[in-house]
Amino acid sequence: MESRSILETIQMIDEENLDIRTVTMGISLFDCIDSDGAKARRKIYDKITRSAQDLVKVAEQIQTEYGVPIINKRIAVTPIALIAAASGDADYVAYAQTMERAAEALGVDLIGGFSALVQKGYQSGDRKLIASIPQALAETSRVCSSVNIGSTKAGINLDAVGELGHIVKQTAAIDPVNCMSLVVFANAVEDNPFMAGAFHGVGEADRVINVGISGPGVVKRALEQVRGQSIDVVSEQIKKTAFKVTRMGQFVGTIAAQRLGVPFGIVDLSLAPTPNEGDSVAEILEEIGLDSVGAPGTTAALALLNDAVKKGGVMACEHVGGLSGAFIPVSEDAEMIRAVRAGRLGLEKLEAMTAVCSVGLDMIAIPGDTSAASISGMIADEAAIGMINNKTTAVRVIPAPGKTVGDEVEFGGLFGRAPVMPVNPSQPTALIARGGHIPAPIHSFKN
Repeated sequence: MESRSILETIQMIDEENLDIRTVTMGISLFDCIDSDGAKARRKIYDKITRSAQDLVKVAEQIQTEYGVPIINKRIAVTPIALIAAASGDADYVAYAQTMERAAEALGVDLIGGFSALVQKGYQSGDRKLIASIPQALAETSRVCSSVNIGSTKAGINLDAVGELGHIVKQTAAIDPVNCMSLVVFANAVEDNPFMAGAFHGVGEADRVINVGISGPGVVKRALEQVRGQSIDVVSEQIKKTAFKVTRMGQFVGTIAAQRLGVPFGIVDLSLAPTPNEGDSVAEILEEIGLDSVGAPGTTAALALLNDAVKKGGVMACEHVGGLSGAFIPVSEDAEMIRAVRAGRLGLEKLEAMTAVCSVGLDMIAIPGDTSAASISGMIADEAAIGMINNKTTAVRVIPAPGKTVGDEVEFGGLFGRAPVMPVNPSQPTALIARGGHIPAPIHSFKN
């Protein structure tokens, strides 16, 4: 049995695009707080570079020794709005630049945590950080930013929702590609290793290793073996496959944590697609029985997939966390792109799918003249889905200046390319302008 499992894993890596998508070190910056911003930034640089000095080396060693591809090495830090608030700095761009310098010195791919948590209200650091996002992302290439504007326990900060619509527009006006480094959350999790939403939560250890693993191609190949069989068999096949994939993630994460001398946090088993053929979540849904992603039944198929992935992961590892499930980023999934171009998949169907997938409206290009109010409306809708359903939802949209429906935006690498999708022309301007706070749902009152 052991030999067969090893051979199956080798086949998954060689033929089915199985990989460790990221090994992410979370680093607490609370001991870097200082009323002098310059001193705080020096402490931040020193803490990050000292803590993660061997991260890339260890990841490369594991990849070489065990033949498991590790695509990205990343860092997540405590939300900078919490750390920088003690300083008298007028904006926080310099903190993003410090994060960038540290990431560059270490050779990591991305660093997350230029973030704010405003689900119930603002503090001064939150306002400064949010206002700094467009310039911060324009002046860095590895820094990722996130803002949590709602939760099931707190409700939705509609003032922040309105402000973020303008921030997304300002970010896109400088360079639309920068928008792929900004995500707006509801119910953000503290141990997510995936970007752009990763940050190191306040309840986490001083340092921790989290692993993100992905394998849409593996799941699709497994489902090809049960064509024509009942949906119960499909669910069981996905669970078994997720179990094997999660085991590999736990194996890599445990070894990395031991060699780096830090606690092992979680495995995030998220089916994150890439633009490569055969590495598509949409193709899994079609293998389940759809003519095309976007057809009636798509949401049901996605719900089955997401649930089975989580069940298989939990059986395999006690430390499954992050977002774990199926991502539906349009630009990163070749079959999703084809469905959008053919008119089989639109924003409204994608929004319905986000009620049952891992995150939300992700890596979607929209016309450059889309209003800030419309973007805020998308954020509010996703936050409402997350709040009511007690799940993580998010928005990462890219307004493309000068482009309209049918044009294409190129991101490159794992981020792929995105066809510009139509947005409902009706406006939520008066709703967003009301501001205030959408109360938490009745089922949130549990203690």
